[in-house]
Parts: sequence; structure tokens; C-alpha cells
Amino acid sequence: MDCIITIEIGTSSVKVYGFDLNGRVIAHRKGIYPTFHPHPDYSEQDPEQIFITVLFVLKSFLNEHIHTKNHKVVALCFSASMHSVLAVDDKGIALGNAIIWADNRAIKEAESLKKTDLGSQIYHATGTPIHPMSPLAKIKWIKNNEPDKFTKTQRFLSIKTYIIQQLTGQYVVDYSMASATGLFNIHQLKWNQDSLDYLGITSDKIPTVVPVFFDELSLKKEICVSLGLLPKTKVIIGGSDGCFATLGAGVVGEGNATISITSSGAVRVAGKEVLKDEKQRFFNYLIDKDFYISGGPTNNAGVVFEWFARQFGDFSNVLDFEDAVNDLFKDASQVAAGANGLIFLPYLFGERAPLWNANARGMYFGLNISHEQKHFIRATIEGILFEIYSIGKLLESYRRIDTLYVNGTFAALPLWASILADMYGKTVYVNDNHDSASVGAALVGLTQLGVFKNVEEASKIIQSSQVYQPNQQNHSVYMKYFEIFESLSYKLNAEFDAIAALQHS
Repeated sequence: MDCIITIEIGTSSVKVYGFDLNGRVIAHRKGIYPTFHPHPDYSEQDPEQIFITVLFVLKSFLNEHIHTKNHKVVALCFSASMHSVLAVDDKGIALGNAIIWADNRAIKEAESLKKTDLGSQIYHATGTPIHPMSPLAKIKWIKNNEPDKFTKTQRFLSIKTYIIQQLTGQYVVDYSMASATGLFNIHQLKWNQDSLDYLGITSDKIPTVVPVFFDELSLKKEICVSLGLLPKTKVIIGGSDGCFATLGAGVVGEGNATISITSSGAVRVAGKEVLKDEKQRFFNYLIDKDFYISGGPTNNAGVVFEWFARQFGDFSNVLDFEDAVNDLFKDASQVAAGANGLIFLPYLFGERAPLWNANARGMYFGLNISHEQKHFIRATIEGILFEIYSIGKLLESYRRIDTLYVNGTFAALPLWASILADMYGKTVYVNDNHDSASVGAALVGLTQLGVFKNVEEASKIIQSSQVYQPNQQNHSVYMKYFEIFESLSYKLNAEFDAIAALQHS
């Protein structure tokens, strides 16, 4: 049986899926790698460690689930996290670790640019908010703080481009990844000259841009031998996990939005036009010409709950981390909406939408003597989801949202999906396959192979059998608490800046 393999290079793990040509999952496998925080606001990953993990997981998956079943791999298709920057020399060797999306070291660079007319021009041309997350700001930081490294750099890559180069020998980046850099003009489909001039670089310092359907790549001979794949196996470049998570959720038409919650999170809509916001609070990323994924991202989603679990979970009577987390969910489910008056600001990694404040910090507010551990657990989950709600609330001022489709490791959990339905006061559908980015990659790959005419047709095969209806009483409670959550998030701007300054003094 012919099949397609998707490779999702996420923030904390690589996920490899096999799909038949009808879009059904054959099997999947996962491998993890760490993120390093050597200084406050730094988030880095070792590109070699990621590549080795990708290669090991892919080879193991093929040997266990594909070759032994006599499946024939006709194509590979990739997806990956956005906003990473990796500097490489003229031999393609990495000049240190990759700087990932969660890294906030470029705060000064982003703030100084955002206040200018040039910053506004770049945002409207590229669709990428001016923020430390963007490769535009990260490369400027390297230029300002590591001039020797900047001079030695032959190319600035994403982790995805680096992995594909290791497998094929070619430096390419797709539209959706490029449109998340702050360097790519989403209207002209080419590198943005204002962005290049701002950095003082030319386009030969960044990869060639190609559509997400681009398949003119070939695996290196030694890679084919190692993986047991035929030289004619297609390599489809694919796109970003954010764009593909929306596509893989089947959210294409008006009135629909998707919520993804993995390590980070986002609320997104798909459409033929960009969202025009003078306050620069939304992203507009490109899947294909005149097909945009728009919305807002949060830094503080599953990674924050994982932090909470590791600090405060009970590991004494459980075998692994997942068991401890499930115990926390059970405790949280016993607490009523509102966590008995305890509110959590989840900004452990600064924040993107809707605050766009890299200095934002976390806090528990409303604490009194009656609060127990279960209230902290509930408040932590609700705080993360209040942040998700704040993005959707703002998005609704531009696009009608009737129905929500959720995906990702955390959003698909019954407790989390139920709370989302209550907060939004809307019906929530959970995709049958929670890894929608991998599904989106499969849909793009299958479309390129001719199985579907276009991605709109491909998205119609997505099913969401789990449905959560809102509890209107809980919705009313959450709206009262959200007023306090939102007020605190903006009122504490001065205090956020002050504590961040002390941390760096």
C-alpha cells in the first residue's frame, strides 16, 4: 500500500506519522529533545540534537511500521514550529544553538523598531508583529550583540530549513515559514527589501522561498540507504505547524476558528484576506497565494502547565510524569468555575497576543486562607485558557466566530475543552486526530500528489466526533473573572517592566 510520511518538528518533540492515500493514520511515533535557558529570556535548542532525534525517530518508525508491513513511501512532507533562527557558516555548520520562538532576548530591538514608521511598514508588508519572537528582531540582536557571529554567518535559517538541508543538501524555506519571519512580503511573495535593509543583509543570506507544495527536492543517497527509501521518494517541503494545525482542523470557511494548545497556543482563522489591525496585534501568515492564516499566538500554554506540574505535582506514588499530570487534572475537575476566587496570570515567558509585552510576568491573585492545592491547579488551567480567550475575544471584533475547533495535546483534553466551551459560550469540536499539524501536512502532501484538487477539498475529510456544549452559568462566572484577569494584565505593565529591569540589573 502506498503511503505518505509527515515529519513535524515541534518545540519539544518530533512527531512522525504515516498516512494512507485516503488520509487515514497508519501509525505514529514521537521523540523528544530539550530546550535550554542559559540566561533570563533565553530559549535555545541544539540543532544537531534535533536532527539526530528526527533521523532516529524516522528510521525507527519506518522499520517498525512501514517496511515490515510492505508499505511503499511515495512522499515525505514537513511541518515545524515558526520563528526559530539558526546561524550557519559557509560550510553549513551551525554557529551555536538555534534561538527559538520563546526567546525574548531581542526586547530592545523589537521595542525600538515597533515605535517607528518603518516598523509599521514592515508589519503590514510581512504580516508578522514586531516582537522579540520574530527572526527579524533576533537577527538584529545577533548583529548588535554578537558582531563576530553576524559577520561569520553565511545564512540565517529556521530549524526546519536546517533539517531539510541535512537531508537533501538544499537551502529552501516555504511561504508559511517565511511569512512568520518579518522578512517576507506576503503580498509580493518575495523577501521584503525594507526588512533586509534594516538588518543590513542581502537576500543571499537567507534561503530560497518556495510554495508549500514544492517537491523538487531529493534525499541524499546516503539518507535513502539509511532509511530504506527509494531515491524517487518525493520530498514535499510543507509548511509551519501553526498554518497546518488550522488546515488539519478543517477550518477553512467563514464563522469557524481553531484553537491549538501544545507547548504554546493560538487562536486562528483562515481566509482570503489579511486582518488589518493598526495596533499590530495579529499575525497574517501565508499558506498559498491569497490564502492566509490569521490570528494571535500565546507563549504560555501547555509549557506553563508542565512547569506547574513539575514544581507542584506529586511524583511519590506514580510511575511517570503523565500519571502525575492526570492526577492534577482529576483534582482540578473537583473545583467549580472560578477556582474559588483565585486568578492566575500565566505570563511565564512574557506574552505575545494580545499584550505583545515580552516583560509580562506570572502571578496568582486573590489568594486567601481557604485556598488549597486543587484551587491552584484549577486556577492555572483557567489562567492559561483566559489568555486563549482574550485572543479569541479580540479576533471576534474582526471575524465572525460561531464554532470552535480545538486541537493539540492540551486543548483536546476533556477538562480543557469543556472549560473552553464555557468561557467562549460556544460549541467546541475536538478533532479526532489531535495532532492537526501532522494532518495538515498530510493534506498538503496528498493534494500535491493529486489525490485532492486543492486544500479546501482535502479539508472536508476532517472529522470531529467529540462535541462540548457550553454551560451558560459557568460562562457568566467566567466573564466576571475575566474582567479582573484582563484588567490585571494591562494595569501591571509598569510593574512588569520594573521587575524585568531588576532581573537584568
